[in-house]
Amino acid sequence: MKAHSAESQLTVSPEKALQFLKDGNNRFVNNLKVNRNLLEQVNDTREGQWPFAIILSCIDSRTSAELVFDQGLGDIFSVRIAGNVLNEDILGSMEFATKVVGSKIIVVLGHSKCGAIKGACDHVEMGNLTTLLNKIQPALNAEQTTIENRTSKNDLFVEKVASLNVKLTMERIRRESDIIREMEEEGAIKIVGGMYDVETGVVDFY
Repeated sequence: MKAHSAESQLTVSPEKALQFLKDGNNRFVNNLKVNRNLLEQVNDTREGQWPFAIILSCIDSRTSAELVFDQGLGDIFSVRIAGNVLNEDILGSMEFATKVVGSKIIVVLGHSKCGAIKGACDHVEMGNLTTLLNKIQPALNAEQTTIENRTSKNDLFVEKVASLNVKLTMERIRRESDIIREMEEEGAIKIVGGMYDVETGVVDFY
């Protein structure tokens, strides 16, 4: 399979971009990945890049976006940070990907059994990690259905917080970036959330 070109990127709608990711995850789960000549894709992208998506995901070693969505060189922008949290630099990267390069979809991808979410649930404080985990605090506060055992030992609580963390991050993207919000309102891009299951490999989209 050849890498995306400027011409092929223009034919991709936000809906089609989402379908590319759904189809890719289905191939991943069924061990039917596309046969790619990566060196050929290196050659295809030597003059530029035209990714159809930008994906914000966790640094967890089990959640590589290129693998779980079966994508090749030049297909997606991949942003990885513990807890798939948002900051100004990541938001700027999203603006670059969509407004400048032409990506059609922004995905905020959380995952099950996330160590960063567990750390936030336990109010871990350790060096610079403290500041990062504080960014997950709004999701902890928003989860009001769990009254007791609000710690990492409560698996259901952890998953609820992880899901809320994705949804609140999507809201922040819209709220804090006029560029991205306007593009979404115009239908030029789509913002979606998803949760990756580390036991099955399946991504459930919101």
